[in-house]
Amino acid sequence: MKMTKRSLLSQLGPGLMYAGAAVGVSHLVQSTKAGGMFGFDLILAILIIHLVKYPFFEFGPRYTAATGRNILHGYKQSGSWGVWIYIAITLMSMLITQSAVTVVTAGLLINIFHLESLGGLDPQRLAVLISLGLLILCSILLATGRYRLLDKLVKIIILILSITSVLAVTMLIFNNPGYYKTAEVHFSFNETAHLIFLATFLGWMPAPIDISVWHSIWAESNNESSGETTDMQAALFDFRVGFFGTAFLAICFLLLGGLVMYGSGETFSPDGTVFAGQLMDLYQKSLGSWAYPIVAVAAFTTMFSTTPTCLDAYPRTLSASSELLFPEMMNHKNQKRHYLFWLIFTVAGTVLILFFFLTSMQAMVKVATIIAFVVGPVLAGLNTLAMLGKSVPAYARPGKVMWVWCWLSLVIMVACSIAYLLL
Repeated sequence: MKMTKRSLLSQLGPGLMYAGAAVGVSHLVQSTKAGGMFGFDLILAILIIHLVKYPFFEFGPRYTAATGRNILHGYKQSGSWGVWIYIAITLMSMLITQSAVTVVTAGLLINIFHLESLGGLDPQRLAVLISLGLLILCSILLATGRYRLLDKLVKIIILILSITSVLAVTMLIFNNPGYYKTAEVHFSFNETAHLIFLATFLGWMPAPIDISVWHSIWAESNNESSGETTDMQAALFDFRVGFFGTAFLAICFLLLGGLVMYGSGETFSPDGTVFAGQLMDLYQKSLGSWAYPIVAVAAFTTMFSTTPTCLDAYPRTLSASSELLFPEMMNHKNQKRHYLFWLIFTVAGTVLILFFFLTSMQAMVKVATIIAFVVGPVLAGLNTLAMLGKSVPAYARPGKVMWVWCWLSLVIMVACSIAYLLL
């Protein structure tokens, strides 16, 4: 591959794929719920967690821009144990995460098209069956279209969601300046339930750390597809657009929850279909009923983009990990076959969880986000070791300020995980 310097705008791709994976349950569900429960109290938490996680998310695309390879190669340089740890963490969380994302998407689909009474099925069973249909559809799209189709889809979806979300918040603030209600419920570090919610909120805010690996692999795939290696400036620009864009959208969703739900006496339902209806109501109350079709498309396509994005990332990263550990058995030429194997594995495992272990959307999200919160420091440490590896040229390594930022953030993440486990 040759190294070329294309226009920055043309490089927007992996960073928006990152945004497509991040802006899903963490934003539509968790951020909105945070606003509904505590008003504007947790806006500062959103800003802080983005600052804490920033270095480790940046290391993914930075490593690929510096070396032309995905960051799992950096894990391997420290020893095979790094790749094995990544595989273990992925296998531990992937099926629960995919299940949570898919069932929320199904809930939105049921609510938007009023499918509640379809076939006289129990609502939960209906959500499971529609989730199965979504998984099959996404699998077909990924098996045939792969990266480029997903890349184009996500760009359109993120644009639609951003416009409608900003418009909703703006109209709420300016058309109803006194709409925000006061209430006695505020976030308290003395309340165990509040701390547990904070852990679930921050675990996926803006996203689990393992998405930095996804981003790195998407960047590598983008290089292979284009035949060109993206330079550092363009790679970081692409990443920052996605990263800071997701931070802005998280605050928008929290404001929506706070402006409409906080102090109203109404709480968000743990049922995915009911929650979807409440989410649609947030937009209708701020924009009016005329905006429902636009908002419905934006919300559904956002979650729909998250479903195949995650469904693509898990097989892609597990395939890349397997190739590193067993290069003789799994050479790069057979990458598509390995990808399809892990794709089938992910779909089958997700279906089993949805059919036999699904109790509620809230339970699924809580388990997945807590896992991400606890293991986050491990992946952050692996990313840091990769950037310290010999394969990264001196010019491409972070400066002194970034290293201080990195180590301070790592200490904070470790301390928070230990505190949560003790709690």
